[in-house]
Amino acid sequence: MGDPRGFLKLDRKKDAERPVAARIADAREVAEPRSEEAVRAQASRCMDCGIPFCHRGCPLENLIPEWNDEAYLGRFDAAAARLYATNNFPEVTGRVCPAPCEASCVLNLENAAVTIKSIERAIADHPASASFFEPRPARTHTGVRIAIVGSGPAGLAAAQELARRGHDVTLFEREDRIGGLLRYGIPDFKLEKDVVDRRVQQMRGEGVRFVTGTSPSAADLAKFEATILAIGSTVARDLDVPGRDLTGVHFAMDYLPEHNRRVAGDAIDEAKSIHAKDRRVVVLGGGDTGSDCVGTAVRQGAASVVQLELMPKPPLVRMPSNPWPEWPLVLRTSSSHEEAAHQSGEKQADIRDFSILTRALLGSESGRVRALEAVRVAFDSSAGSKRLRELEGSRVEIPCDLVLLAMGFVGPERRGLVTDLGLALDDRGNVVTDESGATSVPGVFAAGDASRGQSLVVWAIADGRRVARGVDAFVTKPIRRVQACAV
Repeated sequence: MGDPRGFLKLDRKKDAERPVAARIADAREVAEPRSEEAVRAQASRCMDCGIPFCHRGCPLENLIPEWNDEAYLGRFDAAAARLYATNNFPEVTGRVCPAPCEASCVLNLENAAVTIKSIERAIADHPASASFFEPRPARTHTGVRIAIVGSGPAGLAAAQELARRGHDVTLFEREDRIGGLLRYGIPDFKLEKDVVDRRVQQMRGEGVRFVTGTSPSAADLAKFEATILAIGSTVARDLDVPGRDLTGVHFAMDYLPEHNRRVAGDAIDEAKSIHAKDRRVVVLGGGDTGSDCVGTAVRQGAASVVQLELMPKPPLVRMPSNPWPEWPLVLRTSSSHEEAAHQSGEKQADIRDFSILTRALLGSESGRVRALEAVRVAFDSSAGSKRLRELEGSRVEIPCDLVLLAMGFVGPERRGLVTDLGLALDDRGNVVTDESGATSVPGVFAAGDASRGQSLVVWAIADGRRVARGVDAFVTKPIRRVQACAV
């Protein structure tokens, strides 16, 4: 724990953010670095709660009270040691995680949780953490060859864990750079890519072999003793309405990666690109991906941005049916929403609208989308289920030149390895696995969104670590058996 009375002396204080006008003019991260003094002060608020419910909230079971205490005492090297004991990439989760740990903090009973996420980032970025970015290769090597397909957070975590156990790890990535979702799914204003590059460099030093621009076949993978599929949940939910084929209607995950490439300095054919400059943008989907589209469109100079969500507007405070320490189902406003409201000239405006169902996309004579036709809806609960009901006379027409579909994902791609390997899928289209991550095919494992479904980066890291343990147990059984016979 920190100061026993810290939470009584000090209020919760979030990280400062760069001024809106400055940050929408570039691609740099929104949050400002926190001073060591401020970090120690906020860490002191970690109370002697008896049962650290933050462990329950964190998929990685991070040692939060321990590294809070070390940070409060100014021992950032010890804080880093405890942080890295459970998390391969705290510099990532400290930036992009929605902090379920804070939702479970005892102080969140008073809506004043310890600022765990920003303290985590500060520890990971502190000079005392530099040694944890140095390669830590295994002292002995097993000679066991393991393939990992997909270099998102689950694949990277599994690769690092297995390489440090002495296995020969080859990680395949079909894109031109390593990072998966971290590289091309998350905008730079939330996660600058040198953060990813620094970790990839460390893993190279630990013996991980990265192969980019390659989608291995089932025959390629047969050369390895075990395979982990960390291919994500990349099949986007589509919009089945008239006008879907109009020019200017795109999936979010076609739009966001292209802008990330632009920020990285890649040559983009702007004549064929998806760009929001001077466009009236409508984003369909109220989640994080939709929010990322909003922030990107603002930075590209959109004329206006509107975000629509089918579900009702969440409450501003917890409802009795959603008690602590559960994840609070409340309205959240991201930095991107604030930027869009600021850009519109109405600093208090909310560019979001809820309970909206798209009926059609209307086109111009040139074949480009010009408007979205929608109706307002309500959810009627009856017999334990919810039914969608259109509100009479609620038809609206929203002018737009660019529509971005950010309505979630429905599982991993069925074509390619999933089909070629004959993997069993559940009723939601995800790869079926057991507790170790093993699939229906011996020697093949799955981790992250491919088996969990669309989820958080922190869950993907936790899943990669879990499946790495399962793979290690699987491939070392023959080794242990030979050693036992030799004795």
